[in-house]
Amino acid sequence: MNVNPSFPIEAEAPVQHSALVHWLKKRRWFLMMVALPTLLAALYYGLIASDVYVSESRFVIKSPDQKRSQMSTLANLVQTTGLSGGQEQTNEVLTYVRSRDALKALEKTVHIRDKFSTPQADFLSRFPQPFADNSFESLFKYYGKRVDARLDAEAGTAIIKVEAFAPQDAYVINRQLLDLSEGLVNRLNSRAQSKGIAEAQKQVELAAQRARNARIALAQYRNAQALIDPTKQAGGVLEIANTMIAERAALQAQLDLMQRLTPNNPSIPALRNRISAISVQIASQTSRVVGSGSGIASKMGGYEDLLVEEKFATESLTAANVALVQARAEALRQQFYLERVVDPNTPDTPLLPKRFLNILVVFAASLCLYFITWMFMIGVLEHAPED
Repeated sequence: MNVNPSFPIEAEAPVQHSALVHWLKKRRWFLMMVALPTLLAALYYGLIASDVYVSESRFVIKSPDQKRSQMSTLANLVQTTGLSGGQEQTNEVLTYVRSRDALKALEKTVHIRDKFSTPQADFLSRFPQPFADNSFESLFKYYGKRVDARLDAEAGTAIIKVEAFAPQDAYVINRQLLDLSEGLVNRLNSRAQSKGIAEAQKQVELAAQRARNARIALAQYRNAQALIDPTKQAGGVLEIANTMIAERAALQAQLDLMQRLTPNNPSIPALRNRISAISVQIASQTSRVVGSGSGIASKMGGYEDLLVEEKFATESLTAANVALVQARAEALRQQFYLERVVDPNTPDTPLLPKRFLNILVVFAASLCLYFITWMFMIGVLEHAPED
């Protein structure tokens, strides 16, 4: 297969032009698809593109517990797997740095919109870019291109990189982002403390109300039933009845002896009356405990239920108070803080754009596109009918 570097359809062009024109015309697709984009890229990056300065800072989120846990092997293992204390807070801070809330704060504090739309920047780089408006959403998209907040898994630190068209602007924006991040960490600590303590305080209040209700119910039951402690009262009544039973037994023995030895003794009727009276008292005392609907035994069930509830409510209140004390201690113990590993730098030389590399990328991309198109046309012509 004889393949001409130019498209085959151009091989039929007339040959009466000069050699230079013929050379240019023969390679016009290459010139349009490769040389022209490369030339435009060289003009832009060589003469027009503004210098971009990059300020970088690094930080970690730590807690007092994390320092202590690093002394153990298990804690080190956990930390290397990305589950160490402060990891979640670091992700929250990075999410905040990339958020609209951070951009709004930067607009108020450092006027980031003015810094990104400075006349020092070229028209393709500054905000708003071509085909974009001056809205906040456009600024947010532009902010996402100029601010990079991510986690360096190897070093275990969070990185904030800010690009700007002046060294001082990049430094100021980066420093303000770190200040905002510290403020966020403090708010997260305060929120965690208030949330945990508030929940524990709520449980204490519920337990206190339950204990109060249990005591009121028990007092009302005692007043209604005229009982202080049915168990002790029943024991007292039974003790009296047992005493009288013992006395009655002694009198009955004395009566039996007198009837056997001195049947005509005048004391016998009086003794019988005394035994009969004691028996009535024994029956009366026994009936106070059992044997009737108003007996102490019939009131024991309700009393014990209220007593158990009052005891359980008191224990719950004690446990809730202990939990509240622990929540306060835990809140103080688990406070996180942002530690600056690398403060923001003021760059003394622009790191972007990478002019030669960008020109080379444009040339390589254009060349690839040209060869793809050329191969596509060759394939079409090879499979076309000869007539």
